[in-house]
Amino acid sequence: MLKTAESRERWLFWLVALLVLGAGLGLRDPWPADEPRFALVAKQMVDSHQWLFPMRGNELYADKPPLFMWLQAIALTVVGNLRVAFLLPSLLASLGTLALLRDLGARLYDRRAGAYAAWALLFTFAFTFQARRAQIDPLLVFWVTLSVYGLVRHLVRGPDLRMWYLGWFAAGLGVITKGVGVIALLVLIPAAVLHARGWASIGAQGWRRPATWLGPVLLVLPIAVWLGPMLWAVEHSTDPALHDYADNILLRQTAKRYVDPSHHIQPVWYFPVVILTQWLPAWLALPWVWSGWRDAWRARDGRLALLLTWVALVVVFFSLSAGKREVYILPALPMFCLALGAWLPAAIEQPNARRLAFGLATALTLLLGIAGAMVVFGHPGFEQRLDEARGMVGGADALGRMMLAIAAWGAAMVFAFGVRRGVAALLGTLTGLWLLVGLAAQPLLNDASSARGLMQRAAHIVGPTDEFALVAWKEQNLLMADRPARTFGFVRDPALQLRDALVWQREAPSRRWILLEDDALASCIDRARATFVGHSNRREWWLVPSDAAARCAAKPVVSPAAAVPEAGGT
Repeated sequence: MLKTAESRERWLFWLVALLVLGAGLGLRDPWPADEPRFALVAKQMVDSHQWLFPMRGNELYADKPPLFMWLQAIALTVVGNLRVAFLLPSLLASLGTLALLRDLGARLYDRRAGAYAAWALLFTFAFTFQARRAQIDPLLVFWVTLSVYGLVRHLVRGPDLRMWYLGWFAAGLGVITKGVGVIALLVLIPAAVLHARGWASIGAQGWRRPATWLGPVLLVLPIAVWLGPMLWAVEHSTDPALHDYADNILLRQTAKRYVDPSHHIQPVWYFPVVILTQWLPAWLALPWVWSGWRDAWRARDGRLALLLTWVALVVVFFSLSAGKREVYILPALPMFCLALGAWLPAAIEQPNARRLAFGLATALTLLLGIAGAMVVFGHPGFEQRLDEARGMVGGADALGRMMLAIAAWGAAMVFAFGVRRGVAALLGTLTGLWLLVGLAAQPLLNDASSARGLMQRAAHIVGPTDEFALVAWKEQNLLMADRPARTFGFVRDPALQLRDALVWQREAPSRRWILLEDDALASCIDRARATFVGHSNRREWWLVPSDAAARCAAKPVVSPAAAVPEAGGT
């Protein structure tokens, strides 16, 4: 009977996980800020058969190591559909993280601890939101979790050299994913301290043995597989762009970005605020697990101390840098949930915990219901402003009705489960939320958010055999273009891009057009002859034919806003 219940729970978990994380797969295109960038790089890899040096348009892309984009390119090669392929690495990595958490929880404590930890992670907002996006962070979370998984299995349930080697190798894969994959190795610091102080469950596991020291070699191995060919190609090239790429990816995007960041500057208390607002609802269990944690700590339980100390070290590590983003500490979230797991079964049986979960489900339902009613039944001006802000045409009303649908689902969950099963009511409400977001909201917003609608309108304006050039462009413009588009740099000064684009246009003026955003329109361009294409991604876009730029040949091109487009990135 127990095995039957365990089997039902396992099947239910993976069904819900697939629905929550995979709903909407194939129904939308990449969205800014980062998704179009990585998808464009991956698509260019497949089209050009050149995978060693990532390209964004006609420029090298050196902001991130290539592993995530390689995986997207492999997925695109296999499935042949960009809408599916660009999300597959994040989806598979997130499912893998959940599987690792369930297994490690069972090995450290028992099956229920791993299962409850995985349920907590699945519905924690920060994890679910990122898992449904095609950014690097879900893959990084998987590598870091896999690394900690291997190291902890060796340190706590070892000796197990295979797991030890796996931990180091996974950390190396994390490095060529986002550079900071080595944060998994911080777990060795509390392990050494706890072992020295005689805490239970933490062993030295033969660290003096020569075989143990093969771990660092396996850390370097995946890094060398990438760096070796790349540095060899750079060394044997006279192209200054390749040398600048190597300098950028090895220094400016790693050590310099941590020590002397130029953007995302936040105060030292930034991450505690992120935890309070984005690690919901997981951390709300703390009042009911705190006494269990306290007793385990007093009993010198090395398992809990190892997990919590590593989570704290990750938060401190990123807090020491002035540049901070909420995703930086996301790799610590799975182990935080695992630290909760052993005590969650008892916690959710507490009446006050159930009331809190029921209250959250009710509040979310009311909030969405009120917001949806304001859009659908409120002042028409509100709906119009929402349409304009998102670049939609009549889509705000449909979006409001979708929010009402989520609210109706939430109300059904609240009434079906009641206060006595408040946790089930909350999880049911969140499941409906993510399902409708993926199946209804994202397809509704897709044309405006992905620039597909903008590029389709531009294609209808010009002739089927005409050519585009992009100036002051965003990755989604090039990715969504229905034909090969000419670019003249991305981070380059828009005025210089426009100057070269005008020279290119004058070579075939009857069939060449320039698409650019409003801020990049030079004073020499006649707006009356240019064609307004539309509003997308909070920018206004224009198509410039050759006759609208006739005056530019007689005077220097000066863009009104010559700010370099941000490279961005996570």
